[in-house]
Amino acid sequence: MTIPDHQPSQTLLKPTKPVGIVGYGAYVPRYRLPAKEVARVWTGGRAGGLPIEEKAVPGLDEDVVTMSIEAARNAMKRAGIDPAELRAVWVGSESHPYAVKPTSTIVAEAIGAVPNTQAADWEFACKAGTEALVAAIGLVGSNMAHYAMAIGMDTAQGKPGDALEYTAAAGGAAYIVGPAEESLAVIEASYSYVTDTPDFWRREGQKYPEHGQRFTGEPAYFKHITEAAKFLMESNGTTAKDYKWGVFHQPNTKFPQRVAGILGFSPEQIAPGLLVPVIGNTYAGSSLIGLTATLDVAEPGDRILLVSFGSGAGSDAFDIRVTEKLLERRELTVKTQDYIARRTEIDYATYVRYRGKIAMR
Repeated sequence: MTIPDHQPSQTLLKPTKPVGIVGYGAYVPRYRLPAKEVARVWTGGRAGGLPIEEKAVPGLDEDVVTMSIEAARNAMKRAGIDPAELRAVWVGSESHPYAVKPTSTIVAEAIGAVPNTQAADWEFACKAGTEALVAAIGLVGSNMAHYAMAIGMDTAQGKPGDALEYTAAAGGAAYIVGPAEESLAVIEASYSYVTDTPDFWRREGQKYPEHGQRFTGEPAYFKHITEAAKFLMESNGTTAKDYKWGVFHQPNTKFPQRVAGILGFSPEQIAPGLLVPVIGNTYAGSSLIGLTATLDVAEPGDRILLVSFGSGAGSDAFDIRVTEKLLERRELTVKTQDYIARRTEIDYATYVRYRGKIAMR
């Protein structure tokens, strides 16, 4: 057996060719279930300190495929490219509608990217979307492709009456990665940090996920996000003060606010991307849709730190710099806040029907 001359070292992930985001788009379904409505049903309205205000709920005709198509179309409008130029369409999700049949091929067909493209579905709990984004950076950054699409989208489920039911929501975002010179925002570097931390899981055939209660915070969420973010910043010689904005995974309202404080970010720095109070935790779409809301208000030269988290567990961190091209292209389609403002409130009974929580046979 040949022993390598060197041991693997902790290092940033940087593509050979500079790359960035040439197009982005979000999607949030219009239906909203207030957290107080969940509390009314399960605690008689006596729940104290509700984790969010309300969450987005998919309609009867919506799933990860349909929502991914909407987000992808928005990203294509901002990119202004021929879909046939996409050499990859990757969809990260916890709630792919088929156990055996890819979501990605349906999305690729719908946006006109087939047949000369690579397609795959990604899974890594809530960081499945950023996992696909890292791969897209590698594909384009190695000159294997000119453009690649990465999507993070979910229609998350929580067991009736469980704490997750208050926050498990629907929505997400799509990104097209391409050459830096065409980008609305350049991705300077990324870094991934993972361990086997079983804080959240769902076995095959199990309808609802289980979670490790407080264990999901420490050592899961906080350790992985802080380790990924700190190494990225230390390697780049930056601190929170060098970033205009910070975007962190949002399982609830408290966690991203607390981790921002640990890393030195102010509440104002994370405000644009903190969407969980009004749309809930969109799982694989959480940090990515937070980035879309931030890009919707960012200015050229702004630097953004994006850090995802996926149970099981791991985080992807990205250092992103906004370019002048963002101002030219972000008005070309629907903004994230427009989707949030477009809301129809529903009661718990309607929610139960829409989410198929009553078994009819």
